[in-house]
Amino acid sequence: MNAPPGHPPIPVPKIGVLLINLGTPNAPEPGSVRLYLREFLSDPRVIEIPQLVWQPILRGLILRTRPRKSAHAYRQVWTEEGSPLAAITARQARALAGAFGESVIVDHAMRYGEPAIAGRIDALKAAGCERILIAPLYPQYCAATTATANDEAFRHLRHLRWQPAVRTLPPYHDDPAYIAALKARLDEGLAGLDFAPQAILASFHGMPERTLHLGDPYHCHCRKTARLLEDASGRALTITFQSRFGRAKWLEPATDATLAALPGRGVTRVAILAPGFAADCLETLEELAIRGRGTFLAAGGTDFACLPCLNDSPAGIEMLRSIIGRELEGWVAPS
Repeated sequence: MNAPPGHPPIPVPKIGVLLINLGTPNAPEPGSVRLYLREFLSDPRVIEIPQLVWQPILRGLILRTRPRKSAHAYRQVWTEEGSPLAAITARQARALAGAFGESVIVDHAMRYGEPAIAGRIDALKAAGCERILIAPLYPQYCAATTATANDEAFRHLRHLRWQPAVRTLPPYHDDPAYIAALKARLDEGLAGLDFAPQAILASFHGMPERTLHLGDPYHCHCRKTARLLEDASGRALTITFQSRFGRAKWLEPATDATLAALPGRGVTRVAILAPGFAADCLETLEELAIRGRGTFLAAGGTDFACLPCLNDSPAGIEMLRSIIGRELEGWVAPS
């Protein structure tokens, strides 16, 4: 049926996939970092303190002191493409282009910073996407990551006159495709070392311990991922949690404290991987690979390796193709 005369152009119906990761400043400079931290640390999903109490602390102390320190950390890992997290997430989206057929557009966004979720939803809608899969790239579900990404998507959707149909990617912490990809990446990383590790640490991003007691499944998801990876690889893993912030009690054991203690126990050769991160970022490239190495060697360690995340490796892209393809079933024909 032809459109009536003067009718606006009608795009061919499409399906959108929006990969979402945490976010990054636009530049490794204090001003840019301050804007990023203000948005990130103002999210009530991230800091579960009443805003009337928290905002004066954030604006009066943290945003005056932390941006300069964080900017220094970002400068150590910044690349010609910009932020590693942003660059790798963009590469993941490009690698998936065409993986689900011509009718599917794969795009990416950041929960904090650019490209913003709202803008990319609008872009997908303008391209004719009548159905969109919101895909937070967090294997282990956490309210401060998965939930807030979905929150932001639906916050924007509520303002749209004509909403697309929407699905969300569930956590995939125990998905066989994810565990197989981690095993392949672990095997590849260890094969490239010039030493045999006495211990392998699986470092996950930490969360305040109270989130576990409030019902967040994150801690359980992390432990299940590690257990399944141990079973698949035949290697023992030491589970730790990194990136502590503030005075509250966080999930333990802490990665930095563990690295400092291992040489005293006779463990001087260590490899570390970060299964919960879909892409290398400040927390892996600076916190683990630089500061973690320094902590371990200063304590008496001799050999240290931080293995890369799945990133846009063949194993990582195949895993994303598998789990996203499954969530698109009924929208697109099986490939």
